[in-house]
Amino acid sequence: MFSKILIANRGEIACRIIRTARKMGIRTVAVYSDADRDAMHVALADEAIGIGPAPARSSYLDAEKIIAAAQASGAEAIHPGYGFLSENAGFAEACASAGLIFIGPTPDAIRAMGGKSEAKALMAQASVPVVPGYHGEDQADKKLAGEAETIGYPVLLKASAGGGGKGMRIVRQKRDFAAELAGAKREALAAFGNDRMLIEKYLERPRHVEVQVFADGHGNCFSLFERDCSIQRRHQKVIEEAPAPGLPDTLRQRIYDAAAAAARAIDYRGAGTVEFLLDPSGEFYFMEMNTRLQVEHPVTEYITGLDLVEWQIRVANGETLPEDWGTLRINGHAIEARIYAEDPAHDFLPSIGTVSHLVFPDEGPHLRIDSGIRAGDAITVHYDPMIAKLIVWDHDRPSAVRRLRLALEKLAICGVTSNAAFLTRLAGLAAFADAELDTGFIARSEAVLFAPAATGENEIAMAALGLLLSRQKSGNANAPSQADPYSPWNATNAFRLNASARESLHFVLDQQPLSVSVAHEADGFSLEIGGRTIRTHGSLSSDGGLHATVGDRKRQGYFFAEGSGHALFLDGEYYRISQPDPVDIADSSTHTGGLEAPMPGVIRAILSKNGAAVSAGEALVVMEAMKMEHTIRAPAKGIVTAINCAEGDMVTAGAVLVDFEPEGA
Repeated sequence: MFSKILIANRGEIACRIIRTARKMGIRTVAVYSDADRDAMHVALADEAIGIGPAPARSSYLDAEKIIAAAQASGAEAIHPGYGFLSENAGFAEACASAGLIFIGPTPDAIRAMGGKSEAKALMAQASVPVVPGYHGEDQADKKLAGEAETIGYPVLLKASAGGGGKGMRIVRQKRDFAAELAGAKREALAAFGNDRMLIEKYLERPRHVEVQVFADGHGNCFSLFERDCSIQRRHQKVIEEAPAPGLPDTLRQRIYDAAAAAARAIDYRGAGTVEFLLDPSGEFYFMEMNTRLQVEHPVTEYITGLDLVEWQIRVANGETLPEDWGTLRINGHAIEARIYAEDPAHDFLPSIGTVSHLVFPDEGPHLRIDSGIRAGDAITVHYDPMIAKLIVWDHDRPSAVRRLRLALEKLAICGVTSNAAFLTRLAGLAAFADAELDTGFIARSEAVLFAPAATGENEIAMAALGLLLSRQKSGNANAPSQADPYSPWNATNAFRLNASARESLHFVLDQQPLSVSVAHEADGFSLEIGGRTIRTHGSLSSDGGLHATVGDRKRQGYFFAEGSGHALFLDGEYYRISQPDPVDIADSSTHTGGLEAPMPGVIRAILSKNGAAVSAGEALVVMEAMKMEHTIRAPAKGIVTAINCAEGDMVTAGAVLVDFEPEGA
């Protein structure tokens, strides 16, 4: 067995690999960019070596630096994790040339599945069903447009060289094809250095079902059951579960057999995933094979009891897979939710900043948290904005769904916008409980998933109580020390000699200005909200826990200072609270004529011009940030008065890209 391995990755997957290696008695070497000098994976590893500047191309994608680090450290093998160099055949070959073991498949297997077009042709030869489409060499725009018409709209454009939703567009009408093709090519080139495209028939309401395969170098290949990854945003998975609910056993076996055939066709080694689209008719089609560990592998680990990272390492060391894997049975049900720093209300735009507060539910036999982020860590523009993976397990799916909802309600994340509240709502939908799964699930549920959080009297009372307790706590901390702790002159609870203190508490709760009349009492507060008097009392702990009684109801949440305001987390929802100065409000003015960059990025396309009359929603500028394209659109019908950027420009967050004048302004 190896005595030391280097992990050519970062974040939660690097931490995940380190923990398994430690369990196996293997020393670990982390690599880090300048931005990750103080990251969790660096702290967990036995050794750590810096490999360059923050941009991935100058650090985590620099194969020479990583191999040099492995050689300098004395590591015998390299685990690539997922992303970065994990599916790079050239890197796998370079490891072998340097005398290092690549913990993954052979370069030939990676190369066989690296191009989606070639992979589909290979799968067709192996009698694995594929989606009708065009995977040819001729990439002329006119040729691609003609193939799209032959296939019939709607079609799906996909980058041949990669995955993760990058370079992928649904085109429903002929008139949109040219613009969507150009955007998909730009995104593919930026993400993978290759803008070759394939076109497939777009299936309406398919499910995304994938099979975990595992093979060794001794002729053994096993299908370790399936996962349903249908719930996606921007073509990227956000909820995954195992097994896929509602599949007949005969269909399951057919999918397992197809997955094993795909792996054997390329003489696969190690952990891999064969992904299929499942049509409502019951037909399924090969989509792609990921020649690496998947983000969602923990749900398979839960239902099999296996440590897939451990077996990756063992197979790379030449060991044989156990024969009893052929008799494994599915044990229970597991669901994973990906927690991202992103804003669901704004097309899931990644959120950057420092995670000031981070609360996870307690782990145990039914709950696992995989994370590479701690409070105080930064989410930057350079890497994927994942904060954590929350995985639950129980004996059946209904029980697992309940556990998922409860666990998500206990999350609290400050400093960046996260998708935690969005996921909590999703987990509570009747359609999710009933397993009505397909890739259009989120779009069909928009009315509930993106509605403003409820701000009734209970939420207002909790916000007011949080503000009062926070102020009281701050007063206690700043109070001068007195010899007599019982002196009324040393109290910070609004003590009055002959009557209760009263005040009006003004604050804004999720953009709703509020004024609450407060009477301070010996053991709490009386709040006048909406014509009703509500008695409240509670405590605010040092970790932000807000324990309250509102009327006769006990409630728990989290309350933190966040920037110039506060954040309240209650029943899985997030509420922003501010107390603006009335003078500032009176003197402030809002500039509504500029369309701003939502985050730092690069301008990729200018789609309008000065003086252009545009309609609401019309695309004006395309920028790239965090490996994804974001389109700046006209907020209303009006005139573009100025374009303030050019293709190739680096822009900062808040930069005014377009001056815009609404019609009638």
